[in-house]
Amino acid sequence: MPRTIWSGAISFGLVTVPINVQSATEDHSVRFHQYHLEDMGRVRVRKYCEVEDREVTGSEIGKGYQLTKDHVIPITDDELSNLPLPTAKAIEIEAFIPLESVDPIRIGEGYYLQPASQVAAKPYKLLRQALARSAKVAVAKYAWSGRERLGLLRVRDDVIVLHAMRWPDEIRDPAELLPPPVEITNEEIKGALALMDSMSRDDLDDPEFRDTYTEAIQQVIEAKRENKPLPQAPAPAEDTGGIVDLMAALNASVQKARESRGEDADVHEMKPRKKTTPKKKTAGKKTSGRGKRSA
Repeated sequence: MPRTIWSGAISFGLVTVPINVQSATEDHSVRFHQYHLEDMGRVRVRKYCEVEDREVTGSEIGKGYQLTKDHVIPITDDELSNLPLPTAKAIEIEAFIPLESVDPIRIGEGYYLQPASQVAAKPYKLLRQALARSAKVAVAKYAWSGRERLGLLRVRDDVIVLHAMRWPDEIRDPAELLPPPVEITNEEIKGALALMDSMSRDDLDDPEFRDTYTEAIQQVIEAKRENKPLPQAPAPAEDTGGIVDLMAALNASVQKARESRGEDADVHEMKPRKKTTPKKKTAGKKTSGRGKRSA
């Protein structure tokens, strides 16, 4: 069972819901350590005091704020846990809004909120059912790890989930990343929509949505453990080396996507509309009284 990483309460008006916070996700990445290549001895980071020039233990280490070069103000964990903030002990719900009004770029790590006791079961269920019936999410403030954060509360499988959120000023303006102006035809947009349609899914329950990088790392480790040849990397895609025919690429992509799903690969080729140029008028033929003369 996941360990509790924070205990407190959800403050919902005058209703208080004692809860325990547990991580909603797991990291299955393959972890590496640093080793000395000559003798494969483990390389570790040791902590030294600059004043005494010696290694210090964890019990000797604390937090501090550097006010000036020679003046550091020590801050203890007890002082941080007793900040004069209502959010230091509770997740304070501030408002309820539609989920679609929240930019996904602001939504971060997710945590499960568990009722802390049998007494908390009823107000917890009340908030959960109210959220589910309203089709809205709650925006709250809370203080963890030395800073106040913005959070989003929603319901997932009858459990209340808290998502960390970025403050508005933490989102960078992407204006400087915009590409230069280009022309896009209606046929190219239709081609992109056709490709999107061929790649559409109802959910993410598909074998292709898996961590193939971790699988490849595990294959390399297993091959080296058994002194077998390393698995070969797939051949890289051919480099066109120039400007890509956008419509041809869209048509080929639609065909490939349908083939991968076992569907009929025959697609109606989308051709770009040809530009028509007006025909030049030929000079009129001059005539004289004696007869016609060719121009």
